[in-house]
Amino acid sequence: MTGTRGKPTHRTRKVTSVGVVFLVLLAAGVGWLYLRLNGNIDVFDADGLARDRPGAGAGGQNVLVIGSDSRSGGNSGLGGGEGDVGRSDTAFLLHVYGDREHAVAVSIPRDTLVDIPPCKLPDGSWTAPRTDAMFNSAFSVGESAKGNPACTQNTVEKLTGLRVDHTVVVDFEGFSAMTSAVGGVQVCVPKDVYEGDLNPNRGARGELLFRKGSQSVSGQKALDYVRVRHGIGDGSDIGRIQRQQAFVAAMIKKVRSQGFSPGTLLPLADAATKSMTVDPGLGSADKLLSFAMSLKKIDLHDTKFITVPWRYAGNRVALVQPEADALWASLRADRTLDGKDAAKKQAGGKATTSGPSPSQPVSGGGVSVSVANGTTVNGLAARAAASLKEHGFTVADTSTARARDQRVTVIEFGPGEAGHARELARLFPGAFVRGTSVKGLAVTVGHDFAAAPSGPPAVAAAPAEATPGPVPSGVAGTARSADDDPCANLSYG
Repeated sequence: MTGTRGKPTHRTRKVTSVGVVFLVLLAAGVGWLYLRLNGNIDVFDADGLARDRPGAGAGGQNVLVIGSDSRSGGNSGLGGGEGDVGRSDTAFLLHVYGDREHAVAVSIPRDTLVDIPPCKLPDGSWTAPRTDAMFNSAFSVGESAKGNPACTQNTVEKLTGLRVDHTVVVDFEGFSAMTSAVGGVQVCVPKDVYEGDLNPNRGARGELLFRKGSQSVSGQKALDYVRVRHGIGDGSDIGRIQRQQAFVAAMIKKVRSQGFSPGTLLPLADAATKSMTVDPGLGSADKLLSFAMSLKKIDLHDTKFITVPWRYAGNRVALVQPEADALWASLRADRTLDGKDAAKKQAGGKATTSGPSPSQPVSGGGVSVSVANGTTVNGLAARAAASLKEHGFTVADTSTARARDQRVTVIEFGPGEAGHARELARLFPGAFVRGTSVKGLAVTVGHDFAAAPSGPPAVAAAPAEATPGPVPSGVAGTARSADDDPCANLSYG
């Protein structure tokens, strides 16, 4: 495929930072360590996230992990990309199921043709939407040195219909340090690999980099292993993804096998957090630890790696339908690759409860809501407030939103208000519902509400997605588990 010459792929570094960092923090939760790690973590501005985001799925959490080949800092000496623009060669979406006993990382090839929604530029303006664009180009929108993680997140949400709860960006330097901190990672090479396989532009075979067979790699050698593409399999980025997934699985296994002694964990946690830029929801050691606590029961065998169904489209990649949409639907419904309904299992084995019946009256007694008009249509906030009062809600205030171009009504709820938000959403069919750290409930009505008939809105149950069928066997059958043989299924082609 074109567009991948000499470009490093970082899917490895990504899962490593998520899977390993969280395990590290889980075991090393001491106050003095928090102080040190907090100083390492960079947080990106989330103002560029789309307003009309997908609502929460049936269960679980989604973490988008992006690999950056920035040449900033110490990355230039390790083979980072050219120029000053932050670029991303690879990304995957990690779905942690609601039962907290299963997880799957779905790799999205960098050359996949997708629609990129409007994205925020460094000057505060927004781009026009793009169609049939390469997936990795979303990260470069705005051509800033740190890239545009919010734009990639918006693109993934549009592509999958899944709400991305957290986004993590990792780089070369931190990955190299992490592999050294664990004392190397066991990998398997299907054939001898030379310098010319890593960089075919050198015009010569060069020295032997890796001998055929199993071996331990760390630092620069680990980077070379996850980057190599030519001379193995069909020489494509797809084949490289297979080997990177095997590397990540081996690294997670290595960390667990070493146990969680402070002497091992501190260097690893220090290296991992230095490599990451995260969304505000993961912007401290405390928040990382909290997320780690939710992963502690996931067994190696139940940690899976797959690639979204794909096919070549000339020198690019297209998603294969309906298989790709079936995969996204199964994740939205929180169904594992083998068809289990993880959303129905909570702590203690209790089943989740269903939403209200469509015929059940909406009751807002004792619930306070703030209402804002997100359009230029006069009187919408007052109209929504009147409807809320008719159903027993208390309207705390009405106002005009700063942004006046809201297409879809958005309901935001703070801690402990999820149930009230679901009840409220029945009065605004089609609204996007999202949690925030701010207490209370707020509705920002959009043009969809303006276009609805006047008078009280129709009461509706939350729209339920049809129960998805099983994940296609061609997808589930290619899954790698974190405890698989590192020499198995190494290359496409």
